[in-house]
Amino acid sequence: MNNQPLPIDSDSSGIESEWSDPTQDDMTVTLIKQHTYCPRVVYFETCIPDVRPRTYKMDAGTEAHERERERAARRTLFAYQVPEGERRFDVRLRSPSAGVVGIIDEVVFTPEETIVVDYKMSNWAGENHLMQIAAYAMLASECFDRPANIGYIYLLNTKRFEKVVIDEPLRNSVRETVVSINRIRFEEYMPPPTKQQNKCATCEFRRFCNDV
Repeated sequence: MNNQPLPIDSDSSGIESEWSDPTQDDMTVTLIKQHTYCPRVVYFETCIPDVRPRTYKMDAGTEAHERERERAARRTLFAYQVPEGERRFDVRLRSPSAGVVGIIDEVVFTPEETIVVDYKMSNWAGENHLMQIAAYAMLASECFDRPANIGYIYLLNTKRFEKVVIDEPLRNSVRETVVSINRIRFEEYMPPPTKQQNKCATCEFRRFCNDV
């Protein structure tokens, strides 16, 4: 099986040349996930990007993703509830219309639809993970001009798949988040802290927030 990224037709909205020449204003799908967890993370990463320290969790997550890609290539499509399809890994996506870019861990191309799969080093799928998989699905739908209404989050810690239905309310939440992120990035607006301050305990930016 060929695990290289799927070639994209030259007349597609997500053409390869668009990805290879992203603009400075493009945002990553990861920012959408981080904004959902805490909007201030977006501020620190985009307005003062040099302050972010490298953490053990980041390195461990990268290594876990690399190991999982090797195992995933040997899995059948049973977990995705489809009888047939073509799988590609580390697929690069870009939406010129939204100015969003990302690399999705796995894409399954069936005769009827596109299914996106994201690997997470976590025990459960949080709201931030749902937003991220929805954003990937929206990019995949635009790039490949076919429906992408189902996604799966593979939880590495528990080796479990979480099915996510990409419905219109979830897509609207992604669109609203993109608008909010652009305000933070371009106006250098610092949003209020998260109301769930238990998240702050393990946040690498905690020492920069003087009001939590």
